[in-house]
Amino acid sequence: MRILTVCLGNICRSPTAEAALRAVLPDAEIDSAGTAGWHVGKPPYAPMQAAAKAQGLDLSRLRARQFAVHDFARFDLILVMDAENAADVEALRPAENATRVAMMTDALGETEKGRAVPDPYYTRDFDGALDLIRRAAEAWAAELTS
Repeated sequence: MRILTVCLGNICRSPTAEAALRAVLPDAEIDSAGTAGWHVGKPPYAPMQAAAKAQGLDLSRLRARQFAVHDFARFDLILVMDAENAADVEALRPAENATRVAMMTDALGETEKGRAVPDPYYTRDFDGALDLIRRAAEAWAAELTS
């Protein structure tokens, strides 16, 4: 299984989701990207790294990159953090490509399906975003391995 997580800048939500998914799906190939290119080559945002580290996730080696059309061919599942990310990803979808694009929260069940992962870069709620991402990663792991 090859999974890509996508957010806006690839410095908070998607690298955290990458690390959380790696923790629960150690045999999967997992990467992350942003729909915007502002932070390409930069590490995850320091406050997000600190929140993740406090919960046992190390983001320090990750570097931001921008989502690209070839990601549709490279990955089996693309998990986006909000509806805007989904629209930006879908706008680049090649004709006749069937790669599944889903919200990170879709595996959490009907009450949270489709819920956006709030961007802690703006909300400043790093722990809240991290908790939601970790729960979603565990739910995806259960769904993908059952």
